[in-house]
Amino acid sequence: MHSTLIIYSSTDGHTETICKRISNFLDNKNEIKIIALDDATKLDLSIFNKIIIGASIRYGKHSKKLYKFITLNKKVLDQKQSIFFSVNVVARKSEKNTPETNPYIKKFLKISNWRPKKIGVFAGKVDYPNYGLIDKYVIKFIMFLTRGPTDTSRSFEFTDWEKVDNFAKQLKLSS
Repeated sequence: MHSTLIIYSSTDGHTETICKRISNFLDNKNEIKIIALDDATKLDLSIFNKIIIGASIRYGKHSKKLYKFITLNKKVLDQKQSIFFSVNVVARKSEKNTPETNPYIKKFLKISNWRPKKIGVFAGKVDYPNYGLIDKYVIKFIMFLTRGPTDTSRSFEFTDWEKVDNFAKQLKLSS
């Protein structure tokens, strides 16, 4: 039996990277399973003690698959030590980098009707060189509107890794 399941819903892989970083701080490394959301739909969640879900934002929304997964598994999630965090570039702004102030967390909680035991939000990454043509220029336009970086020749990582580490340490203490 795995004691901790970490599920990621990631568009470009950064949320998966954050999930792996969080797992480094948890006890019983051999009892941690990290899995993509699509693969998590095939698991019996009841065998896990702790379930952590990390999800990215693309074009202002969490994945529809994420909401469907939560709806289908809400009963089990409510019975477990469940944790949720969102990864979004809006969280690069100090006034929007907490669960209480991040618009995507607020929207997520309202739509999902799920109340995880712990919630986090982390600034993500804009990875222009690895985007397709349409994503590159749509995201560049969004960054222009929100006064973010628009140099498409570079990647911009906004993640505060110390914040991620502190979140993970809190999860370890709450075991």
